Amino acid sequence: MKTISVLIPCYNEEENVVPLSEAIIEQFIKELPSYSYEIVFIDNDSSDTTRVKLRKLCKDNKKIKAIFNAKNFGQFNSPYYGMLQTMGDCTICMCCDFQDPPEMIPKLVHEWEHGAKIVSAIKTTSKENKLMRFFRTCYYKLIKKMSNVEQIEHFTGFGLYDKDFIAVLRDLKDPTPFLRGIVAELGFKRVDVPYEQQKRRAGKTHNNWYSLYDAAMLSFTSYTKVGLRVATIGGFIIGFISFIIALVYLIMKLVNWNSFIMGNAPIVIGVFVLGGIELFFIGLLGEYIMSINNRVMKRPLVVEEERINFDNNME
Repeated sequence: MKTISVLIPCYNEEENVVPLSEAIIEQFIKELPSYSYEIVFIDNDSSDTTRVKLRKLCKDNKKIKAIFNAKNFGQFNSPYYGMLQTMGDCTICMCCDFQDPPEMIPKLVHEWEHGAKIVSAIKTTSKENKLMRFFRTCYYKLIKKMSNVEQIEHFTGFGLYDKDFIAVLRDLKDPTPFLRGIVAELGFKRVDVPYEQQKRRAGKTHNNWYSLYDAAMLSFTSYTKVGLRVATIGGFIIGFISFIIALVYLIMKLVNWNSFIMGNAPIVIGVFVLGGIELFFIGLLGEYIMSINNRVMKRPLVVEEERINFDNNME
């Protein structure tokens, strides 16, 4: 009997962990009775009663497992680490807030059984904020044009991954993994399955503009060279223009062409404009350097505080 692992990252999801586990189990009983399952929750140091409820779930059902992180290790490391701990023939990764519908599980498994090593769930429609949806669409199209690696539009990581691909992830040893980019760059045969992203069932989203910016910059610095190229070419062009302006200004000064000289205003304006451009490019280069720095430090993805039910054999 094949075993399907379901990996669910969570952080302060006390209202969702129980109903989500029930919904997933219901899908296996009704739609996938010929498969065994394991449900793995990885908790990113929740401060509410999420861990209390996870302990009870694990006590009542030995096929439900839990990993408790020692602290919050971020929105990328925790899910990635959790996937590496699964033991099934394939792993389905999904959010804990019901935005990724449990009803999609049989569809993902169906495509997997027909030969797909990766089944990507693509948000073709969404019940999220329309303005946020617009900004996400613009980001995906922009990064797709700039990247030298194929990027998957409206793919959040929700999907199914064969154990062969999980083995690839284990060998990467990337301390700052970006799963969506890794799937596009190193993934096996992939099938895209459309779905409508639902509204959060309960609780508040933990994403904010900073976390979204962090995700965007991780993708940008990991899979594009355009930032560095723009800085190089832009610096050359601005330097050339500045040289021409300086030369013209010197000639005008020598011939005392006072009618074209407006005191120190051109110099002041030029200093502020060029200074602003330089600061922008220094910040952009800093993002690349910070990404490199995080990778060379070789820190662990996650430090565990506790794990539950991992000593039980899956039936």
